[in-house]
Amino acid sequence: NDDIVARIEANPKYHELVRKRSSYSTIMSILMIIAYYGYILLIAFNKEWLGTPLAPGVVTTIGIPLGVGVIVFTIAITNVYVRKANTEFDDMSAEVIREANKK
Repeated sequence: NDDIVARIEANPKYHELVRKRSSYSTIMSILMIIAYYGYILLIAFNKEWLGTPLAPGVVTTIGIPLGVGVIVFTIAITNVYVRKANTEFDDMSAEVIREANKK
């Protein structure tokens, strides 16, 4: 097992996988932080705007669709990450493991 681990760690494709996965997850995390904290900052500093009705006589305010948008964004970005992980990252992992087991 230690020999296989050493071969995996020596494989440049493994380092490429780690680099791609790390940078992709960092970008996705930053997007999530912007969405969540942006909404929270709006609540903290611009309550009046969020409380504005969508149209005259409508009870729903601007804050409601924005809050739903944050939830939908979360679902969408999770879906994007899972698809990428299940295709590109899993394929790269399988190739690294195959190469490590050949030797």
